[in-house]
Amino acid sequence: MRISTAFDSGNIEVVRADDPADIQLNIRPDHQSDFYQWFHFRLTGSPGVAHRLRILNAAGAAYPKGWDNYRACATYDRETWFRVDTRYENGELIIDHVLEHEVVYFAYYVPYSYEQHQDLIQEAQQSHLCRVEDLGPTLDGRDLSLLVIGDEESARRRIWITARQHPGESMAEWFVEGLLERLLDTDDGLSRTLLDDAVFYVVPNMNPDGSVRGHLRTNAAGVNLNREWAEPSLEKSPEVFHVRAKMKATGVDLFLDIHGDEAIPYNFLAGTQGVPTYNDHIAGLQSRFESAFLQATPEFQTTHGYPKDAPGQANLTLGCTWVGNHFECLAYTLEMPFKDNDDLPDELYGWSEMRSMQLGRDILPAIRAVLPDLR
Repeated sequence: MRISTAFDSGNIEVVRADDPADIQLNIRPDHQSDFYQWFHFRLTGSPGVAHRLRILNAAGAAYPKGWDNYRACATYDRETWFRVDTRYENGELIIDHVLEHEVVYFAYYVPYSYEQHQDLIQEAQQSHLCRVEDLGPTLDGRDLSLLVIGDEESARRRIWITARQHPGESMAEWFVEGLLERLLDTDDGLSRTLLDDAVFYVVPNMNPDGSVRGHLRTNAAGVNLNREWAEPSLEKSPEVFHVRAKMKATGVDLFLDIHGDEAIPYNFLAGTQGVPTYNDHIAGLQSRFESAFLQATPEFQTTHGYPKDAPGQANLTLGCTWVGNHFECLAYTLEMPFKDNDDLPDELYGWSEMRSMQLGRDILPAIRAVLPDLR
């Protein structure tokens, strides 16, 4: 029996692995940080044998409530990921699985590798509607890529979409893949209509270093990028520094920051009610956007989510609130579950990468609903 993590986004530490019935593991914290919850590892064992894996330090994870009713993801072919029996008990996350083949991979959520990320960028640039811009290097020297979709000269509206500020929230890049698939489809009338009036600036992965390192929330310096928007620096948070500079050059009329939530088993939006520049116009746009999103898909709901900030009480170090306040525009954080959508549960797959992609496609009607009146 062997457990390994020497691959993109791998994360686990082996405490003991000499008995299939009692495999003991710990999740490795993000570099220079106390955050941890993401895991991704390969188990080589015996087919037909029941394996029990105990993550001993689960109680100290960033969001221990995220383990309640959670089921881990697994795959044999590295393409189809399914959920396996998992329970949180006495501070440990316990995974039980009878191996069907010698090698199985387990992960906190379906990974989106850096190789996939690079393929996504290269495929998008094949469209005549899209060009790629390098915003600058990350701390580990990786490329921070921006996709510019549409005609910047004729477009009246600037739509910005960022994903994976928190690298362990891989559903965010699956969402972007689905959105791009529809937006770049020249046979899709809705997408063509959007691009007649808007240019889209899309950053599919704000944190490629953390993604490759197997981090949950931070970059190579152990910095939570979604707390850096007020004063980003090239030394600690070049990813935010470069994106914010580009935003100031282009302007922003609508901003969507795509995330995943560990604990809440629903898809939901968090807006900018607490920022100083929030006004009746933004409130009206929010109402129309959310109504259109509800009409577009039953995967979205407005009952469950984060408490709304009181007026003037928003944390302006977050991407959504800083952008919404600075540009006086409609801005949202979109959250998807690590677990399942309890409104539409799926016993085998939970909230899957395919559903994340579909939600990315389904948000375009909501954008269209507010586009004419963003300014």
